Amino acid sequence: MSTSESSDSGNCLGWAARDESGHLSPYTFERRTVGKDDISVKITHCGICYTDVIWTRNKMGWSRYPVVPGHEIVGIVKEVGANVEGFKVGDHVGVGTYVNSCRDCELCNEGMEVQCLKGVVLTYGGVDVDGSVTMGGYSNFIVPGKSLGVIGLGGLGHLAVKFGKALGLKVTILSTSPSKREEALHKLGANRFVAISNDQEMNESKSLDFIIDTASGDHPIDPYMGLLKTGGTFVLVGVPSEVKINPLSLLMGMKSISGSATGGTKHTQEMLDFCAAHKIFPEVEVVPIQYANEALERLIKNDDKYRFVIDIEGSLN
Repeated sequence: MSTSESSDSGNCLGWAARDESGHLSPYTFERRTVGKDDISVKITHCGICYTDVIWTRNKMGWSRYPVVPGHEIVGIVKEVGANVEGFKVGDHVGVGTYVNSCRDCELCNEGMEVQCLKGVVLTYGGVDVDGSVTMGGYSNFIVPGKSLGVIGLGGLGHLAVKFGKALGLKVTILSTSPSKREEALHKLGANRFVAISNDQEMNESKSLDFIIDTASGDHPIDPYMGLLKTGGTFVLVGVPSEVKINPLSLLMGMKSISGSATGGTKHTQEMLDFCAAHKIFPEVEVVPIQYANEALERLIKNDDKYRFVIDIEGSLN
């Protein structure tokens, strides 16, 4: 969560966590010089994701402090390197979970830079080409008529519902919060809402082709596997601390489980084009950078309305 405006002790001002408490406070730092293949972006807004909680509080054990979080970035191009094509100063752009890769291996050439064989450079908490730690900004088998279950109705979940509907799928929301039923059905347009605690509703939902799990808190997987049709697929995109599953949940019914954190540039551009064509927009609550700590606490307590977005341009100065 930072801006590239100059400051007294560095060329960037951001908000950083200094230790495992995860508490954020103002922090100045130096970003490396823009190279011939680089783009420099003036950040205007940055979303708050649960992975920001994980990194700032060292939940995985690999955080490097200080941590300036933020990987859902939008802004304006302020400088481009000599070799850059397709972007110019003044363009409105976005940045996701990674900022660099080797750009030469098989996967990079296929537009899957996020899976770079030589190692991708994460937007924050990664090691850049100059050795410095990066600081953040803080499918063909799916066809119309098939059924999609969505676990969780937060920042990722509500977008999964919108994408599912745009793809012509029958969408069922699987939620621990019965209070979200009305909004899920009438505002987001889901076909069905299932309260996970309601055994009857769960039993009546055993007909899903796909389930996408967006929940980051620890939760059992087996009950959801039982909702899939024979040959159904369970996709994990949330980040629980561990996943436990009975092998029979997969074997009995020829079901599969997969996961994804982010896509490459080709898939991301296709996604953005799809959003533009179908008018898919996220539901957000815009907050100033000074509210970041409270927003993260609300995120932990599930007291958030889909997605917090920090107004970097309007509040970080």
